[in-house]
Amino acid sequence: MAAVLDSVRALFAPKTETAFRIDRENPGDVLARERLLDAAMGPNRKKKSSESIRRDRIPAEGLALVARDEAGHVIATVRLWDIQAGVTPEGRAVPALLLGPLAVDSAHEGKGIGGALMRAAILEAKKREHGAILLVGDAPYYERFGFSAAKTATLMMPGPFERHRFLGLELKDDWLDGVAGIIVPTGRKLAVSATRKAA
Repeated sequence: MAAVLDSVRALFAPKTETAFRIDRENPGDVLARERLLDAAMGPNRKKKSSESIRRDRIPAEGLALVARDEAGHVIATVRLWDIQAGVTPEGRAVPALLLGPLAVDSAHEGKGIGGALMRAAILEAKKREHGAILLVGDAPYYERFGFSAAKTATLMMPGPFERHRFLGLELKDDWLDGVAGIIVPTGRKLAVSATRKAA
């Protein structure tokens, strides 16, 4: 992981006065991440269809990343989640990843941090031999990373979504060919705390 992140920093880090490093998310980042997402996505972020897939799940192994400033503060975040991206015509379930949310602190927008974080996430997903990444987001932004609505034309989100914003990127050739159906979560579930069990 360290080698991949070092390569991304060297190749894609913006030439600005803002120094940052890409790192794995750790438990101490939770509060900062949630505040960043609330500020970037607004109060209705937990009502989105993507959130129903992420709810009570753990991100895919090694695929919860953050960007930190020189003081170590979280200034951007991205997570990827294990999903089933429909089935093949033969009925075989197709595993994939759902990316999101990606967010950058407003004080650091426009400095290439989000792009560097995206590239790090894609490289790490390839390294871990995942076949495809899906997301719901602005096509003009994500197309630069290879995402396309054509890859998700026969797939559906579990709830309201805008078709032109539902995008896919194949990490392995033809991974999504012929695949159809509704996206469902397959990732590990959060452990129920002792307090919640007692309630």
